[in-house]
Amino acid sequence: MTGIAEEPAWKRYLTDYNEGLGLVYERLVLNRYLERLVERFGIRSALEAPLYGMAGVSGINSVQLARRGCAVTLVDCVAERLVGVRRIWEELNLPVRLVWHPDFTRLPFADASFDLAWQWAGLWYLPDAASLLRELVRVSRRLVFVAMPNPLQPGYLLRKYVLERDFFRTVAEDWVDVRRIKRVLSDAGVRLIEEGVMDIPPWPDTVMPAAEVLRRLGIGSARLRARFSGARWQWSTMAYYLGVQPDLGERVMRYAWLEDLPIPWRLKLVWAHHRYVLGVVEGAPRDG
Repeated sequence: MTGIAEEPAWKRYLTDYNEGLGLVYERLVLNRYLERLVERFGIRSALEAPLYGMAGVSGINSVQLARRGCAVTLVDCVAERLVGVRRIWEELNLPVRLVWHPDFTRLPFADASFDLAWQWAGLWYLPDAASLLRELVRVSRRLVFVAMPNPLQPGYLLRKYVLERDFFRTVAEDWVDVRRIKRVLSDAGVRLIEEGVMDIPPWPDTVMPAAEVLRRLGIGSARLRARFSGARWQWSTMAYYLGVQPDLGERVMRYAWLEDLPIPWRLKLVWAHHRYVLGVVEGAPRDG
């Protein structure tokens, strides 16, 4: 122990875009789902609040929505992170509205301001996630979409009991219970129209890079761990977005065979990294 507080991981990723294969896969399958929502419901505006939850580069979950012509608004309570996110969106040459707001129990928007209000994997960081869910309903004129880590899959259990036991003391783990999320949304006036699983590659979800997992578990030699690090092991969604690695999407989505397997989603629960729910607010049309 040095007595020096460890720098938050998000700070590194504001300049180091190498997220790892797992995160790039997660973003690309999320992109695919968001595109389906745009096509099905004709979404023209979207709010992501808060913008954090997924590991890796902060603030780029909604990039695909912006690329499809949606007016994107992102909310964060950390001013320093928002500065970095603004620079990233400028680098992508995409329009975005960034809002600093410290209180997620009351968002600074009028009722029914957005076609889509959504959040990915961040509820357990909030002191009052139920209020945030109710706010997402209030500010949406049509859709609410929420996803959280799946506690049934092996990587989650490995993180909880072996790799990151301290992390689980810092989060409100009961928010991985999708039944709780559904109750709050339903009570707030959302008609649930879809639930399922997403992010189902052939590897477990440990969040941290593969080389670090091997090191913590004491598995393999330094030579083996080196195979999962260095210049030859670079996986960056930003490189894909910026056209530096135009074939990255095709390379990564080769691993989506389990994702796309035509079986009931409940059969994929034992391996899926995330569960999600999609709902329509009261009075909104059913489809686009």
